[in-house]
Amino acid sequence: MKSLALVVLLLVMTAPIARAADVVPLPADKQGFGTARSAASPVWFTLGHQGLSEIFHPDLSTPATRETRLLVDGKPGQAVTEPADDRSLTFRQRLRGEGWHAEITYVTDPQRAAVLADVGFSSSRPMRLSVDHVPMKGGSEVVSTLPTEPVRRAHGTFAVGFGAGVAQAALDRGFAAAQREYAQGWHTYLAGLRRPASADRRLYDQSVMVLAATEDKRNPGALIASPSFPWAFGFDRELAPELGPYALVWPRDLYHVATAMIAAGDRGIAMRALDFMLNKQQQPDGHLPQNTRTDGTLFWKSVQLDETAAPLLLAWQLDRRDASTVDHLRKAADYLLSYPNAPFSEQERWENQSGYSPATIASVVAGLVCFADLLHRNGENADRYLEVADEWQRKAGSWTATTTGPYEPKPYYLRLTKDGNPDAGTKYNLGDNNPADIDQRAVVDPSFLELTRLGVKRADDPTIRNTVRVVDQQLKEQGYWHRFTQDGYGETADGRPWNINWPTPTRTYGRLWPLLSGERGEYELLIGQKASAAKRLREIAATANSGLMLPEQVWDGRGTTSATPLAWTHAQYVRLAWSIDAGRPVERPDVVANRYEPAHRGR
Repeated sequence: MKSLALVVLLLVMTAPIARAADVVPLPADKQGFGTARSAASPVWFTLGHQGLSEIFHPDLSTPATRETRLLVDGKPGQAVTEPADDRSLTFRQRLRGEGWHAEITYVTDPQRAAVLADVGFSSSRPMRLSVDHVPMKGGSEVVSTLPTEPVRRAHGTFAVGFGAGVAQAALDRGFAAAQREYAQGWHTYLAGLRRPASADRRLYDQSVMVLAATEDKRNPGALIASPSFPWAFGFDRELAPELGPYALVWPRDLYHVATAMIAAGDRGIAMRALDFMLNKQQQPDGHLPQNTRTDGTLFWKSVQLDETAAPLLLAWQLDRRDASTVDHLRKAADYLLSYPNAPFSEQERWENQSGYSPATIASVVAGLVCFADLLHRNGENADRYLEVADEWQRKAGSWTATTTGPYEPKPYYLRLTKDGNPDAGTKYNLGDNNPADIDQRAVVDPSFLELTRLGVKRADDPTIRNTVRVVDQQLKEQGYWHRFTQDGYGETADGRPWNINWPTPTRTYGRLWPLLSGERGEYELLIGQKASAAKRLREIAATANSGLMLPEQVWDGRGTTSATPLAWTHAQYVRLAWSIDAGRPVERPDVVANRYEPAHRGR
């Protein structure tokens, strides 16, 4: 068997960003995602359908390479990806081409910023091997003792390293030693956590590791939404000057991941997430921005009030009420009280509409009540926060539940209202390539369940029950749910990628979101339907790809080319599993539910 020794060495980054014409569009449905537990290895790899896709360095907001593929006679193979070790983020790809096959196992070197790949190759006739490497930033040098003549069989290692001598040092150390240390880091981490009885063991462990891996190593507590760049965000430089924006930190996604990790037994990551929100993301006026890079630099700047409420909720979950934390939280709570026409928000949680949203109202009401409870525990008066929370809780239905809409039964909650009058036929454009305006009374959204999950409304409230029926009639398909009526965030009918910069109007279609099944499962626990909640957990699990990555969207039972892995989906799987074991949503703040449930009387 011929020896294969190949080094891909990335030099110190000094060259400009690659031109748009040089950027190769890659699908966002990553088949694997890995990094070492060690902070000494600030490098993360993703796997596509033909080999390595984006590698991130020095932080999780910076994709440094586009792809690195084994070529055989100048052509790549098609890969099937699987975990090589169920208790670490070690992945194996089996590649096949015409007359050949290869097996590649991937890890990162825990001692340095390098990705290592162990390669085994076999073919029916002599073939020439090479590596196709596409950097995103800086120059690259390929150093190789790969045989120049065609071979039938070969085995060896290649390394992608960042900084002079890093790749060679990783190669000199050897794949086996790096793999052992890499695996042991993850084994030790998982050994310190719990596992729920209701979850699939392999997918649960993978989900927890994926969530832990989304934390940046230079900026503790900065957990990105996804290490992927779906559709136009991966190739349209007008829309996204750099690859983005999923490799950013959203306070909302960060909250969902943090509460999942609390349930899993890793309170440390949740504590760091709260610190990042308050010390790196919070703005001088008290609000939290739409998203930031991992170093806290602003990216998208729209105001979403539920994200400003996120640290109030998370601090309550963690019982964080030291003076510094409370000072930051007070600024956030005061911002909510002073925001013009609150709880009207510039954007709601799907990020493309302004208005009065049941989900936003739920978040801000619950956040204010939780903050008031922290103040009470510190011996402070919190009446002004509770007065506003109580008023918004009473008015939630009058702002967002229609009695004149086109669906039955009524009243039911809308996605949002533009004017706080849910019985008015006010029209707005849904965006994302929707061709015409639509009556706000015709647009529904499963997000209204935030009202029950956060304890703002009773689960058996008549308007809640009505809306469950309406949402199922309008949005449930193939056993899953769409985000809202006529959602356009997804591929075209013939599978082309989503974009908004089309030369001619082109319709796009949002598909089904598995995380919404998790939210439905939490609601079902509140109405005593534990078996249905367990079914939702299995439905989420069924959307995992062969590498056990959970997607943003699915269609026909499979993940689309949407963002994968999506941290929010993995977090929802983890949290629902623990909620099923507990018989109730584990993240539901009792202080909110106890305040509103006894006195609640319908709309």
